[in-house]
Amino acid sequence: MSQRRLGILAAAAVVLVVAGAVLPARQGDAQGPITLSLIDVSGDLSSTRVIVENYQKANPDKVKAVTFQRAPAPELPAKIKAQQDAGRVDVNLLLVGQDAGSVLANNGQLVKLLPQYAKLFPTDELTDAGKVLQAEGEGYLLPSVVNNGGPVFIYNPAKVKAPPKSVDEFKAWAKANPGKFMYARPANSGPGRSILCGLPFILGDKKPNDPVAGWDKTWAFLKEIGESVEYYPTGTAITLKEFAEGTRWIIAGIMEWDMKPRAEGTIPPDSKIFILPNTSFVIDGHFWAIPRGVSAAEQEIVLDLMKFMRRPDQQVLTWKAFIGPSIKAATLDKAPPDIQKLVAEHWRPEYTDMEKKYKIVPQLPVKELIAAMDRWDREVGAQRIKKF
Repeated sequence: MSQRRLGILAAAAVVLVVAGAVLPARQGDAQGPITLSLIDVSGDLSSTRVIVENYQKANPDKVKAVTFQRAPAPELPAKIKAQQDAGRVDVNLLLVGQDAGSVLANNGQLVKLLPQYAKLFPTDELTDAGKVLQAEGEGYLLPSVVNNGGPVFIYNPAKVKAPPKSVDEFKAWAKANPGKFMYARPANSGPGRSILCGLPFILGDKKPNDPVAGWDKTWAFLKEIGESVEYYPTGTAITLKEFAEGTRWIIAGIMEWDMKPRAEGTIPPDSKIFILPNTSFVIDGHFWAIPRGVSAAEQEIVLDLMKFMRRPDQQVLTWKAFIGPSIKAATLDKAPPDIQKLVAEHWRPEYTDMEKKYKIVPQLPVKELIAAMDRWDREVGAQRIKKF
């Protein structure tokens, strides 16, 4: 071989080595399958764990193992920031609600998925509520499950013979029964957040989407009724536990946290709900997100998992957790028979044809939701938040 030919080959080899050093590697046989490491701070695994496991079974060449972690929503941004500051992000998938998701997006801690991957995740495949949820995510958060949310109030019919039918009756009941009403800190509770964001509509505040300048009635109501609340737990699970024990007689609820606990036997099956006049149901849902700092190769597989998660045959499995699919083709009649039966047994007539009976409204935008949760912590929860 000529010296000139050898020189050309050597130069080409150098170019390939340099290119390999500067371009992100793509997942493939040379790199091998990854460990999928996820943190759930929203309870989303009760809906979607089966989907993650189905993906792993179908793609052993992409995912060799899955590690599941759970954490309180308010702690997640700091946990991820510590990893990002250290230059080593050990988590490649986040399962969040509107609380932690809003903070992470606002902090710039997430990979922006849309519009870059709009072809992977077309808006047209979403339910109406799913479209609202995806818009709320501002391109950083991908909806996994969604429903019309709340607020509803779950009560013990053996203790509450005549449930309140108005805001004034509710305030009077709470004063007459101190310590018997409970809701959890909104920054870590879907039902708590539904109370916070739903009250401005119920009370007729002048700007329901402005917690800083438009919630005069709401903040006054929360402080007044707070005088009858013993303490605020940091999560929904404690409210369900104390309701089941009979310590609390009325607790905050949303569709998911009304039906699922009855189906699982966490609260008594004869528990009932009441809905206050002028209620607008605030859409509730969960998101998937990728933290910044995850390698390009891992991102490629997580994006593929996200696409798999939105397949109708996988989305129908989420009906079992009672929050419901974000994909419109995943109707209940396409779910496995055992899931259809479970939902039918625990569904309430109040949740049928809701759009005909109630106004359905989106959650607050990111910055407004953060402002509302922060102000509640300062002015309502203050020193009465109790950790377990």
